[in-house]
Amino acid sequence: MNISFWLSLFVIAITIAGVSLGRYPFLRMNRATIAFVGAVLLIIINAISPEEAYQVIDINTIVLLLSIMIINVNFRLSGFFYLVSKYILKYAKTPRQLLAVLIFFSGFLSAIFLNDTIVLVFTPLILEIVIALKRNPVPYLIALATSANIGSVATIIGNPQNILIGTFSKISFVEFTIYLLPVAFLGLMIVWLIIVLLYRREFSSFSFDPIGLPEFRIFRPLLIKSVISTCLMLIALMAGVPAAIAAMGAASLLLITRRLKSERVFREIDWSLLVFFSGLFIVTKSIETIGFSDELITLLKFDSGSEIINLTILSTVLSNLISNVPAVLLLKNVILTFSNIKIAWLTTAMATTFAGNLTLIGSVANLIVAESAKRHGVTLGFAEYFKSGSLITLITLVLGVLWFSYFS
Repeated sequence: MNISFWLSLFVIAITIAGVSLGRYPFLRMNRATIAFVGAVLLIIINAISPEEAYQVIDINTIVLLLSIMIINVNFRLSGFFYLVSKYILKYAKTPRQLLAVLIFFSGFLSAIFLNDTIVLVFTPLILEIVIALKRNPVPYLIALATSANIGSVATIIGNPQNILIGTFSKISFVEFTIYLLPVAFLGLMIVWLIIVLLYRREFSSFSFDPIGLPEFRIFRPLLIKSVISTCLMLIALMAGVPAAIAAMGAASLLLITRRLKSERVFREIDWSLLVFFSGLFIVTKSIETIGFSDELITLLKFDSGSEIINLTILSTVLSNLISNVPAVLLLKNVILTFSNIKIAWLTTAMATTFAGNLTLIGSVANLIVAESAKRHGVTLGFAEYFKSGSLITLITLVLGVLWFSYFS
């Protein structure tokens, strides 16, 4: 192994470490810029050729992410999420009911609109509701983050790592949901139970005094159009249309408009996420082009024991060390060595998603909730989160292992 090999491996290692930490000391670089710079350095030092780098970027994944974000922006601008908050207030009359309704909507909507989007929109709304009701906001914030993560596992379009897995595995939208919806549903029930048990004083039985939310203008034509577009997308997905094509069609329909300027939609797109994915594709492919993939498979692959248990442990550890999206990319070639590849992919989706609930920095959704709460004067600490998150993660992972062991 020559100097070029070790230099390439060093660049890959510091890039993945930077992605895991989210930044480098003394540098104002986020995950997207770290992945991009790492990819460029690997091309410059010839760890991967420009042609290979361009080809390895999975356009289906990028298009699917972009399309889902366009749909999300339209729903947000239409006032859809404000209406959901009003329904939460309408039907929740006690703290336990409020928690249950919050968990249900967070989990259900995350399966369709990406978990990061849901927590970004709902954190300030939930804080406004809970503070107005003079309740402790911390358990509700934990419930929002953990249920968004768990609910997102139910569909291919629920979170970024599922989008990758759907692209790599070629598992259909319906089949993916059939396997993962039951564990997502039971997982949401576990979130409610754990939060209620750990915060007994907060969830003692009494009724709320009625409160209202500040008025928000609902753009009804855009709301109706967004709902129709999403329904058409879901019908197409259930009919077997590739996820990227179905989402792209729905997004295109929403961009045909007389009232909403397209610049306003594109201003709210998270372009850094697309850069992040593109860079990671190149960085992880470089592991193969420099000839380190076989060593990595040997390093990550367990030689004995249950494949489902081993893969769950490996996915959980990697997700918390380097984040779930890089974990999926690193595990891609390892999964191809398993006896039941389809169940291995589904187990990876379950484990990398549920593992995100372990710590406050375990998923981007958790960090969004914590940072948004901080801006509103509410602190969600690492230890306070871990008290609930560790139990939720352990129980849901055990549930997932039992479920997929039945099919393996």
